[in-house]
Amino acid sequence: MAALEPLSPAGGAGEEAPDEDEDEAEAEDPERPAGAGCGRGGVGGAGPGLCGALGGALTRRAVTLRVLLKDALLEPGAGVLSIYYLGKKFIGDLQPDGRIVWQETGQVFNSPSAWATHCKKLVNPAKKSGCGWASVKYKGQKLDKYKAAWLRRHQLHVPVAPADESPASEGEEEELLMEEEEEEVLAGVSAEDKNRRPPGKGPLEPAHPEATPPGKRVENKPRAPVRYCMLGSRDSARNPHTLVEVTSFAAINKFQPFNVAISSNVLFLLDFHSHLTRSEVVGYLGGRWDITSQMLTVLRAFPCRSRLGDADTAAATEEEIYQSLFLRGLSLVGWYHSHPHSPALPSLQDIDAQMDYQLRLQGSSNGFQPCLALLCSPYYSGNPGPESKISPFWVMPPPEQRSSDYGIPMEVEMAYVQDGFLTNDILHEMLGLSAIPWP
Repeated sequence: MAALEPLSPAGGAGEEAPDEDEDEAEAEDPERPAGAGCGRGGVGGAGPGLCGALGGALTRRAVTLRVLLKDALLEPGAGVLSIYYLGKKFIGDLQPDGRIVWQETGQVFNSPSAWATHCKKLVNPAKKSGCGWASVKYKGQKLDKYKAAWLRRHQLHVPVAPADESPASEGEEEELLMEEEEEEVLAGVSAEDKNRRPPGKGPLEPAHPEATPPGKRVENKPRAPVRYCMLGSRDSARNPHTLVEVTSFAAINKFQPFNVAISSNVLFLLDFHSHLTRSEVVGYLGGRWDITSQMLTVLRAFPCRSRLGDADTAAATEEEIYQSLFLRGLSLVGWYHSHPHSPALPSLQDIDAQMDYQLRLQGSSNGFQPCLALLCSPYYSGNPGPESKISPFWVMPPPEQRSSDYGIPMEVEMAYVQDGFLTNDILHEMLGLSAIPWP
């Protein structure tokens, strides 16, 4: 099934994320001529005659992209800047005045950290800063290396960094250390456990029914889930259908970043859809996001009337869903799918898909907008009754220092809104689903 693109506003120049330590010097008017007075730290112009160079030591905070451009350490150009964060890549243009234009949306940012913070928050809303100079690359090299080269040119006491290392800018070292500490909390392992665990190796995963060779009878054996802390680094040899237990926000001393209210009709239609076949089904969720109350309200389910992975009918199905969303004044707020014979827990494949949806649903929006995932297990023998087990989840990115790891599937708490009756829309969807010869 092709992924349904989110409805997002057209990109354009927007406000950048709050600047960090070194960005305070970069927030000055880029139209102001070089050398027209002394900026903070004396960066009005480049070269040996910098204001304040004789009066005090230069600092990393005084170095801006405009300074590096003036000193010919950098050159303006399209697509010369990049950020690679948790599997997502962002490309930017470096302007002659030192500003950055994000190619995807056309938004303009005054500094590397402003751009990095904005992009990283799209992937990880909990991210508070961007470590811009250590994260943004110019033609494949971290900007911090160019900053260090400029400082060595003007300050003899700046040490030479090894070729494979980039010294963190002022304020960034503390941020990176905080992310390392957060990593240990999220991983849930002690230092002794970490040293004992072989790098890049996870536990043995059960075989997934879809991996059975053609012609073999599929036995509907439930897949045993693993704990997230047992996964270790991403391993291409690991079964992508491995189920992973969800983590509660309370367990890592965090608050759920958004509230959720869901209509009982949504859950009813989702359950009905999942029970029609012993194969996986998929659908999308429509609703509204109130940024003031941080409330995500899920009002409609839009089942895909085709099998998961049926590319022939995917485009037509998703176009129909777009029209339904538009006509009802709703936004795309999430998706759902089923694990017919397994627990309602996300697989490694689901985690990656949800991370991708979260980023794409965010689009060019400056504010946080959540994306919810629902998992349904209609025929799992461990369910307490005939109704499906339906579980919501959301993915928190791993700490930046372990960006190759899988995202962390988080348990989401929801408030349930009891509908008094089945609407005509629900009945229409049920009739349409019932007419399909499901396998």
